[in-house]
Amino acid sequence: MSVRRLPVYILLDTSGSMRGEPIHSVNVGLQAMLAGLRQDPYALESVHLSIITFDIEARVYLPLTPLDAVRLAEVTAPDAGATFLGAALELLVQCVDRDVRKTTGEAKGDWRPLLFVMTDGSPSDLHAYREAIPQVQARNFGAILACAAGPKAKEALLQELTDRVVRLDTMDAAAFSGFFKWVSASVAVGSSSAGVTGQVSLPPPPPEVQLVL
Repeated sequence: MSVRRLPVYILLDTSGSMRGEPIHSVNVGLQAMLAGLRQDPYALESVHLSIITFDIEARVYLPLTPLDAVRLAEVTAPDAGATFLGAALELLVQCVDRDVRKTTGEAKGDWRPLLFVMTDGSPSDLHAYREAIPQVQARNFGAILACAAGPKAKEALLQELTDRVVRLDTMDAAAFSGFFKWVSASVAVGSSSAGVTGQVSLPPPPPEVQLVL
């Protein structure tokens, strides 16, 4: 009898504006998030993590992998370049359709996946982004959470994807580590309450992370 998995997808903006301290801070935050989740027995048992990065193209940086087997190479950002968030959502839909196990007569499928999106700008491919949104929403995520990082991020566009949008005023290590701590707390809540409710109720964000209402 296999344990039901909790698929967690993280979409990370790696466009040129993330180069330097922001992308370094993201790497530090990701490692801290992994370390935190690995101390949680529920998460360790059920969480499978996938990371999709997007700049001038979207790519699967980490295919869906059991938490204890995740090994992250450093995430990098190019010198310059666009923010193809629409392409990232299209890729996400393909991954979810391929990866997430559906419940059948014989076996229970995976828990409803969680999605976290972090960007410091707005989609360069706005038309593709808007076309992909209904596709993503049709995939029955347990929670979709978007983070607008820094002054150039467009919260209103993220609110078209989800009503759960948070903002980071700064793009330094403290802000990103606050965000990833919150992601790991949310995933931990999701893994322990996955079977209980349809919608995962997320913990309140840390002081570095503001909810956009």
